[in-house]
Amino acid sequence: MKRSITLLLLSLCIGIIAEAQIQIPVKFKTELRTSSAEKAELVFTGVTDNGWHFYSTNLPSGGPSSAIITIDTIKGAEIVGVLTPGKGEVEEYDNVFEMKLRYFEKKGTFTQMVKINDSKGYVIKGRLTFSACNNENCLPPTDVPFAYYGSDIAVNPVNVSGVSGQSPLERFGELWTPVIEELNSFGGNQSTKELSWIYILAMGFLGGLLALFTPCVWPIIPMTVSFFLKRSKDRKKGIRDAWIYGASIIVIYVTLGLIITIAFGASALNAMSTNAVFNLFFFLLLVIFGVSFLGLFELTLPASWINSIDNKAEKSRGMISIFLMAFTLALVSFSCTGPIIGFLLVEVSTLGNILGPAIGMFGFALALSLPFTLFALFPTWLNSAPKSGGWMTTLKVTLGFIELAFAFKFLSVVDLAYGWGILDREVFLMIWILLSVLLGVYLVRGEWFRKVMSVAAFAFAAYMVPGLWGAPCKAVSAFAPPMYTQTWNIYNNDVHAKFNDYEKGMEYAETVGKPVLLDFTGYGCVNCRKMEAAVWTDPKVREIINNRYVLITLFVDNKSPLAEPIEVAENGTVRKLRTFGDKWSYLQRVKFGANAQPFYILVDNEGYPLTQSHSYDEDVEKYVEFLMAGLEKYEKI
Repeated sequence: MKRSITLLLLSLCIGIIAEAQIQIPVKFKTELRTSSAEKAELVFTGVTDNGWHFYSTNLPSGGPSSAIITIDTIKGAEIVGVLTPGKGEVEEYDNVFEMKLRYFEKKGTFTQMVKINDSKGYVIKGRLTFSACNNENCLPPTDVPFAYYGSDIAVNPVNVSGVSGQSPLERFGELWTPVIEELNSFGGNQSTKELSWIYILAMGFLGGLLALFTPCVWPIIPMTVSFFLKRSKDRKKGIRDAWIYGASIIVIYVTLGLIITIAFGASALNAMSTNAVFNLFFFLLLVIFGVSFLGLFELTLPASWINSIDNKAEKSRGMISIFLMAFTLALVSFSCTGPIIGFLLVEVSTLGNILGPAIGMFGFALALSLPFTLFALFPTWLNSAPKSGGWMTTLKVTLGFIELAFAFKFLSVVDLAYGWGILDREVFLMIWILLSVLLGVYLVRGEWFRKVMSVAAFAFAAYMVPGLWGAPCKAVSAFAPPMYTQTWNIYNNDVHAKFNDYEKGMEYAETVGKPVLLDFTGYGCVNCRKMEAAVWTDPKVREIINNRYVLITLFVDNKSPLAEPIEVAENGTVRKLRTFGDKWSYLQRVKFGANAQPFYILVDNEGYPLTQSHSYDEDVEKYVEFLMAGLEKYEKI
């Protein structure tokens, strides 16, 4: 509950509209202070309205966004150290976020040290990003752009005097009037079900179990347990060493997850799900991992690394030697665990959870470490444990086919966002069908469990075949491209948007006298596809949407460029909207105060909400109630 409230507060962009202007409760000015020919400081000074405060740097996870500096262009200079808060910082327990937080009231500063290498030709351009709240509302992370050149002239469009961009009402018209207060009067969002840390933990644990039964890990378990039990005459000490060994495995992999978060940063992890570069990288990465599992080549770390760690483990004593032994296991087993870890990190990194990689790695390491500890406690269990054999290779090859299949999910996101049209739904399904058939052929010969898995693979391929003609195939709908990309569709049980343009759709709705269902979605949104397959295909829901509403679907990650960039003002910052996705994302933020997908909102012909909004929840009855409540309100109007 706390997480849902926190995310909701962070996503709200509540502005008090006075004479069509957006409130700017925190105003920043920047300056470059030079102390010598080579040393300088970027100083950001923020001043707040009464009751508002802005947050400091390096805040704990689960709370508001920390203040960070992003350098977009730098020449003839270099950044030294990290962004540092100035004096006057307050540290108190925040009842909303339920944690201790550091922030500035009334006035505060941040400083970033800079080394000037070329005093006449340097360029430093970037932005400070901060978050601010009062006792009732929060702003989303807000940028303060800055630019400095060798002439020491600042180009700072955001100053205490205001901004030059236009408000949404001025730029787009009455249909863009913010309705956040009206929406909140209905009670906010009807449902906020999201992928939680429990899901990520379970996903990591499953990955650890799969890695456990690979030929690089399972055969090592009996040898390692026997080593701990035999190297000490005291059985209790042997069990203790096994516990330490298991804990060391967890520490190693959780550290890896934290490194991923630190290396990319929270904002980058949140952007991964729709970023073309990341998705193409993930596609290629999973293809490499997949073919390595199929035996085309083997991923191995340099032997010198393994030998070096192994030698240090032999020379060390006590807990250090045990930790180094665990580290050796991680290196030796990389050829099997690497592809699974890579797939896991790719998946959890795109879920928007800042600690997702660390939580996923904890689940992975927990599953990987348990056998070492349990077999040390109960050595007789080793006698009944499955023996190493060909079944491990079978599992490895099966995982290779699975990784290849999921690789195309990431290629599909890029294809949809940029409108390439090379991976439509039927092409995607044909690839998955082919991979399933090849897996079935590989498994058909051998022991009984291979035959069972072969039947399952052929059955899965057969299940997807009707999808080539438009069948929903709900089991894969979360990963396949949307139904509208289907070239040949003989089924009539799906819902299609009447418009993908807000203004045109609203104009049509007023003409025909129907309320509007706004669907804010994304090409890379897994939960959006689940809702479309599990809820929208219900006969009652389908009838209401198709016949009684005008459905306008807006993709916030649509990379198609606008005819020309649009300059707007948002929370005191001048922004340029360059793509249709930018425009629809801006609409969702400034008009409805939300930025998560899926996001469903029912509005009248003037753009005002008819009832509370709705998000991810596969309960069909709740969605029907949501739609009917909007119709009843519209009829009264």
